[in-house]
Amino acid sequence: MKLVVDIALTHVRARARQTFVAVAGVATGVGFSIMMAALLQGSQQDFVRRLVDAMPHVTVSDERRRPTEQPGATFYDAAEIRGLKPQARRRGIKNPLATMAAIEAWAPGAVAPSVKVQAILRYASRDVGASIVGIDPRREAKVSDLPKYMRQGTITSLYRATNAIILGGRLAEKIGARVGSNITVQTSDGVRLYALVVGLFHSGVRAVDAGTAYTLAKTGQVLARQTGLVNEIRLRLNDPLAAPVAAARIERETGYKSVAWQEASEDLLNTLLIRNAIMYTVVGAILLVASFGTYNIISTITHEKARDIAIMKSLGFSEGRVRAIFVIEACLIGLAGALIGFGLGYAMTVVLGSIEIANPLSDVTRIPVAYSPLHYLMAAAVAIVSSFAAGYLPARKAARLHPVEIIRGAT
Repeated sequence: MKLVVDIALTHVRARARQTFVAVAGVATGVGFSIMMAALLQGSQQDFVRRLVDAMPHVTVSDERRRPTEQPGATFYDAAEIRGLKPQARRRGIKNPLATMAAIEAWAPGAVAPSVKVQAILRYASRDVGASIVGIDPRREAKVSDLPKYMRQGTITSLYRATNAIILGGRLAEKIGARVGSNITVQTSDGVRLYALVVGLFHSGVRAVDAGTAYTLAKTGQVLARQTGLVNEIRLRLNDPLAAPVAAARIERETGYKSVAWQEASEDLLNTLLIRNAIMYTVVGAILLVASFGTYNIISTITHEKARDIAIMKSLGFSEGRVRAIFVIEACLIGLAGALIGFGLGYAMTVVLGSIEIANPLSDVTRIPVAYSPLHYLMAAAVAIVSSFAAGYLPARKAARLHPVEIIRGAT
């Protein structure tokens, strides 16, 4: 076996230019595949992180996943009853403080209540519909990124004045309000109050920034005309991936509809699966193109070494040993290209990740990239396997030829 390896190394060194071209082709393919994988996975992780940070991990609402069974349908199984009008029930989650305490007893994370009311904001003869969210600022900071989104004021500014309100930046532009403006808030139930704008926020989501405002929970309850009303409980867990299990347990224990962030973003997550397939296809295509260079080099070497093959077979080399020589050459080229490609891919990933993207509405960010050993292992595996295949096919054909046919064709 040592003789086979020595002959393979001699062939590789003898054709230094061709070997360099083949190694450079594999290294380029490996380097660009690592960079592309880092870019695509990094952007995906950044998207998921922003998605998870932008919304609670679990949202408990005062809705029921299934309609409440009517007494008539429960007691009279033999009869079918139609047209029953559901009993009118008080809106909101019953005993919200006890419910939150029960959840906090076992859920590793933070819990915060909120009150949602639809209202019309009026300022300077401009009327705009908005969703008013009543919050507890101390708890809200633990379950959402609203404090990070604040551009003017803070969420604790809601304590500064009676009926204080925080507006989305685009919503404030619509009505022409600014910090310090007194606006009118009116609901469809006829509740009307004057609110002082104490802050502006920008989340980066147009629908939220243009249609959401925050007040204290008690102000939201006044607008809803129900003291003690809480129609939503939100959770931020220490482990976001545990959200489906936590949501299922809360719904089972309370009966209220509990939605994990994975369920709320199911369509987006399905899109990411397609994106992953595209990523692996692109990476595989880059490495496949690089393997054609290796195939071309090994084919040329086997053609030029036809006389050497005849001599080796005449000396008693079996087809397997002759084939092994050229397969080893191809694998050496693939391994060398993969190692050089590691450095090239890492360098390009670092350079790509250092590019800054300035946004006037947010902090300076960089292109998101992901550093994962899996990218290197995957690129190396594909490079070596493709190099093996590129060397095996021409070597197999050359090893099958009879020495007499090789010498006769060479002369």
